[in-house]
Amino acid sequence: MRVILAEDSTLLREGLVRLLVEEGHEVLAALGDAETLVAEVEARRPDVVVADIRMPPTHTDEGLRAAVTIRERCPEVGVLVLSQHVERSYAARLLSAGAERVGYLLKDRVAEVDEFLGALERIEAGGAAIDPEVVRQLVVRSGQADPLARLTPREREVLEVLAQGYTNTAIAGQLHISLSAVEKHLNSVFDKLELRGTEGYSPRILAVLRYLES
Repeated sequence: MRVILAEDSTLLREGLVRLLVEEGHEVLAALGDAETLVAEVEARRPDVVVADIRMPPTHTDEGLRAAVTIRERCPEVGVLVLSQHVERSYAARLLSAGAERVGYLLKDRVAEVDEFLGALERIEAGGAAIDPEVVRQLVVRSGQADPLARLTPREREVLEVLAQGYTNTAIAGQLHISLSAVEKHLNSVFDKLELRGTEGYSPRILAVLRYLES
């Protein structure tokens, strides 16, 4: 896998470079700010970009804005953003173009090497990788106005794992239920959230976005 990193923490950046190289991946560039990130991606066309959301000079959303631009200009390049905290508006902006080749992980997750590498592999393969803690915080809703209130506890569980970027088969394995049960629950979720019949959009992607926007 060919990767470009953008992370202002030297310690984390160098640690990621070492980890990726040891795992047999090629790090094309390791940047300390987001100012040149888009240009580097357009020139080198990596498989995946890993970028911190908050980077110099203002430490607000430079990395996120660069990631959104990369998704627009280079849709074949996967994008994984790292965040110190769950920020719903940032996750929604990142996923606004769809939940394909995209990931949003908390920085603590990077320490769980297998999960981090697995997220990169899912993104490179065209899938999504959303941090479980991000999903948990976004899923918890209350009140009759919340469309998710119509879901059963099992349907919420299935949708929670779906939102992390897993396939139906992987969801079945995670929840220890049959593949047909996963399909049944997802069909029910799509119906209850009124996600069918939207031309040009996948109900799976719309379901994830509904989490982020509700």
